[in-house]
Amino acid sequence: MRIARFSLPGQDPAYGIVELAADGGDHPDTVATLTGDPLAGPVNYTGQRHDIEAVRLLAPVIPRSKVVGVGRNYAAHAAELGNEVPETPLLFFKPNTSVIGPGEPIVKPSEVNELHHEGELAVVIGRICKQVPPERVPEVIFGYTVANDVTARALQKTEPQWARAKGWDTFCPLGPWIVTHLSLDEAGQLGVTTEVDDEVRQQGNTKLMIHSIADLVSHISGFTTLLPGDVILTGTPAGVGPMLPGQTVQVTVDGIGTLSNPVVDEDA
Repeated sequence: MRIARFSLPGQDPAYGIVELAADGGDHPDTVATLTGDPLAGPVNYTGQRHDIEAVRLLAPVIPRSKVVGVGRNYAAHAAELGNEVPETPLLFFKPNTSVIGPGEPIVKPSEVNELHHEGELAVVIGRICKQVPPERVPEVIFGYTVANDVTARALQKTEPQWARAKGWDTFCPLGPWIVTHLSLDEAGQLGVTTEVDDEVRQQGNTKLMIHSIADLVSHISGFTTLLPGDVILTGTPAGVGPMLPGQTVQVTVDGIGTLSNPVVDEDA
């Protein structure tokens, strides 16, 4: 199941089930509207269905409390930046104000000289949990989406805390929807590709992660309570690089979809 958050002109955001023509049948790509928030409780179909081209897809989730990022979770990425592979997950937080959805612009701040893309798989938590053992992690995962962990690279190199380097508004694109039907094993074997203006920059696979999804969720929940809608960014493969105003960056995770965002200058 693919769950999207979307809006129509003059209406409040709503959730819906995405039905793609590629799944079979003769219908176009549509979204069937749901009542309520699937992360907060039971939902029902309203009976309304919209052509997906007629709606504006939004970030599929706005984390209620936090986005937890994982640094250097692919050996080749750690090596390309001259870093050692950490023995335990290297964690940081991004504020929920950094979250944007598909098609929304990534804004390059005037103070930032090196704006980098980091395409990755994101985990969406579905229930309140703490100290989750690895074998019970599937019970607390609502689903998976695509993320771009936008980074101000020069700031990251000069500031030991990554709050500014990772936390600017628009620095956490998510989307295009949440996929809920993947097993933990399936999510651990997905291709991750990042393109800038159709040039392939990153091409990796989640099976190359140093710390698995189960280990990450277990480790993070060991020190902080995870809430429904919290998002964990699982790390990026090698190939990170610059994004410039006027370019478009696309992150594709096999089995989920493609997240596309233009880059604009703050002063434009």
